[in-house]
Amino acid sequence: MANVSPTRGDLTTHPDASEMRARYARVLGGRDVALVDGPVFLLGLYCAVSPWIVHFTTSQPALVPHNLIMGIAIGLLALGFTTTPERMYGLSWAICAIGVWMIVSSWIVGESPDAGVVWNNIIIGALAVVLGLMCAGTAAKSTPRR
Repeated sequence: MANVSPTRGDLTTHPDASEMRARYARVLGGRDVALVDGPVFLLGLYCAVSPWIVHFTTSQPALVPHNLIMGIAIGLLALGFTTTPERMYGLSWAICAIGVWMIVSSWIVGESPDAGVVWNNIIIGALAVVLGLMCAGTAAKSTPRR
């Protein structure tokens, strides 16, 4: 009886093998940081709504739009990382800068903030710095050197 079961050929001799490898690497390139995109987005979402969660809308009216704008900025960066990672991971350091700003912003933007407001922004800022460093480190590691 003839062997009619399909056998796998060796693709290394295929004329388009190098092009297929390059396309596969391009599709998967930079997606190591995809695990960080979700937490960065959630951090931005929490930062945006934190004045209402921590209840400092009346005691710190200047920090309400500040946290809302910073949260939207973090969320937009996370969405950019998800949609066009190869173009956006150079901005990973921006999350670190926003994080440092969030740590000190309670005293600069706020008017004698209480401990809850200060700790809220310090935790948001510290998480932003850590996630930004993780994102930048992973992007630098996965970027091919020329």
